[in-house]
Amino acid sequence: MTTIDSEIDSIGVVADDAATRLLAAYEVGSSFLFSAPNGVLLARGVAATVPKVQCAREELPRRVADFLASATEFGRRNPLVVGAVPFGESLPAHLVLPEEVVRATPLNVVVPQAPRRATRDCHVRPVPAPAEYERSVSRVLRRVTDGELSKVVLARSLELTTAAPIDVRDVLCNLALADPASCTFAVDLPQRGEDGTRDSFGPQPPLRRTFLGASPELLVSRHGPRVRSNPMAGSRPRSADPVEDQRLATELSTSDKDHREHAAVVDAVVQALRPFCRNLDVFGPTVVSTAAMWHLATEITGALREPATSSLELADALHPTPAVCGTPPQRAREVIAETEPFERGYYAGMVGWCDAAGDGEWVVAIRCADIEADVLRLYAGAGIVAGSDPADELAETSAKFRTALSAMGLDQAV
Repeated sequence: MTTIDSEIDSIGVVADDAATRLLAAYEVGSSFLFSAPNGVLLARGVAATVPKVQCAREELPRRVADFLASATEFGRRNPLVVGAVPFGESLPAHLVLPEEVVRATPLNVVVPQAPRRATRDCHVRPVPAPAEYERSVSRVLRRVTDGELSKVVLARSLELTTAAPIDVRDVLCNLALADPASCTFAVDLPQRGEDGTRDSFGPQPPLRRTFLGASPELLVSRHGPRVRSNPMAGSRPRSADPVEDQRLATELSTSDKDHREHAAVVDAVVQALRPFCRNLDVFGPTVVSTAAMWHLATEITGALREPATSSLELADALHPTPAVCGTPPQRAREVIAETEPFERGYYAGMVGWCDAAGDGEWVVAIRCADIEADVLRLYAGAGIVAGSDPADELAETSAKFRTALSAMGLDQAV
């Protein structure tokens, strides 16, 4: 690995703070980056990978705790794992013990920066086609209206193929600098069709597939006894016209449909966290913004009953929330599998870190992309509830695609 100082100039911004230096030091194939409003974590190299034995999802926290205990026996002081957990159970979680971890205070970006480079000669293939997505929404909406379930989050994908390999670090830097209030992440993954399982301690070969994004939604964090979650549901696209932009924000704040959708998510999060916490305080909802979207958001904080409860155990209890799945969750999963013409993989899963003391942060893996060589796959979803309109849900997914498309320097209708 090259030194951090030698890489500062390569991202084309003034590196006057430690966080920007860590962003510059990200290396495709051997790094993990997690840039959140409370700080930046860069993990480089892979000392070992959590064994990818297929197991029930609820066993994952115990498996990781055993793995970190083994790492401690190898002389690591408060080791941590970093990585991603998929939406469903068709893939194993991809969590690794890094060789090196460096932290910094949050990115010091007062004014969000526009993308610095454009991606040219790009072919875009929507999956499914927009008209078919609207038909799928109509079919699901009938099932909601009939009372089969209350909500389904239906996603679509864009597959972008470029004339040359995609500069992953360039996309990552654009994401982080354009919206520093979101949680920007990058996770190295095995190539498609490869398991990549390595559970021995020692240097590991680099990976050449990257899962990255800029998620506005904190699934859960745990620092000592303090627990925090920031669920989001209900949204409107941003507008370049300030008057129209404010109108959309006001419309969201008074929308009965969006408030009902949001309340269902908050209730699910509170019910999942209550067994672990002595108390929970709920503040919201409020209207918050990213560069592309307005969202309804609620702040939930609490204190742990048992100090041994880890951030991964909390995240596992919450995942997936109705914000990315639906209600009731099992039936929503089944409808998603029947309807979406692709495998979600790590989209709508969770990304983050957990250390041996149990502290950690996990975000919902949205506003994200899966990059491998010259192919980039984007994902975006919309919550289908009573009162949904297929054309509006299509427009919502298009607006959510803007985050990653803008990071590639693209501005086109999707």
